[in-house]
Amino acid sequence: MMDDGPTDPRPDPGPAEPRSADGRAAWRRLVRLGRPRATRANLLGAVLAIALGVAIATQVQLTNERDLGQLSQSDLVRVLDDVSVRGARLDAQVRELEATRDRLRSGVGTSAEALAQAQRRADTLGILAGTIGAKGPGITLTISDPQRTVTGPVILDVIQELRDAGAEAIQVGGVRVVASSYVGDDGGDLSIDGTAFTRPVTVLAVGDSNTLASAMTIPGGIVETVRQKGASATVVERPEVEVTALHVPTPLTHARPTG
Repeated sequence: MMDDGPTDPRPDPGPAEPRSADGRAAWRRLVRLGRPRATRANLLGAVLAIALGVAIATQVQLTNERDLGQLSQSDLVRVLDDVSVRGARLDAQVRELEATRDRLRSGVGTSAEALAQAQRRADTLGILAGTIGAKGPGITLTISDPQRTVTGPVILDVIQELRDAGAEAIQVGGVRVVASSYVGDDGGDLSIDGTAFTRPVTVLAVGDSNTLASAMTIPGGIVETVRQKGASATVVERPEVEVTALHVPTPLTHARPTG
């Protein structure tokens, strides 16, 4: 009997190609399923989303228009005056800085003038940083709140409104307010930068007294907000307000001046 020899153990590669083709087809089907399809439901959802966005934008615009529309003529005039005063003040500051720049560039200014300018700059930075006292025209705002209904966010709104109105120095309840200041409210116990202050709350602000007072008393402003909470707020314009509280800056750990 003849010996057929050893059997080849290698598998027949024939069926491998159909299985590979089937795998590629399965991946193509999966990719097709993952692609977004323009079905009627998808199109309807997109239309509704666009309509909702337009409605929200329109509502915001109408709300702003109603807010102005509800003001009396005298209130609108006061708002316009406030904007005009702020714009004029900024224009004056720009002109002053440009004039100083031109003098220093041309060399017309003496060393004494340059030194005086540097001192004024240092004083300005010191006032903004709260490291030196400040005095000038401004207002005092007194908030009487025996029911403790005035919360931290209201005090924060006071600070923001005063800043927007051009206040150059602010003191709240014996605490100097600077750019990094934060307002705390622990169950009605108010604080600024971790330092507590008691009621009634006294706020001192140095700046254009008429502009600051208007920012506090404008309809829908701070005074009205405080009254709606059952408290009272009194604004007094003064020819001179002195801010004596000082802010102790946090020592820098990593940053160093360049140059």
